[in-house]
Amino acid sequence: MAENCIQNNIRKLRFLHDEMTQQELARQVGVTRQTIVAIENAKYSPSLEVAFRIALVFGVPLEDVFSYGPVDDV
Repeated sequence: MAENCIQNNIRKLRFLHDEMTQQELARQVGVTRQTIVAIENAKYSPSLEVAFRIALVFGVPLEDVFSYGPVDDV
């Protein structure tokens, strides 16, 4: 059975938003840069509030930032 996890498109969204830095995203969301790094690398699952804040920064629906499903083969 395949393992499920939360996946995200934060790195891609940062690139599409004028190559926003992790520090700038963290500032706008109200978290540390280390938190953004951990979320991007799927080492940390954000709270629902932080997830919504990230989506709001990018102006996209939550499901455009995060998804839950089988782990992608890398």
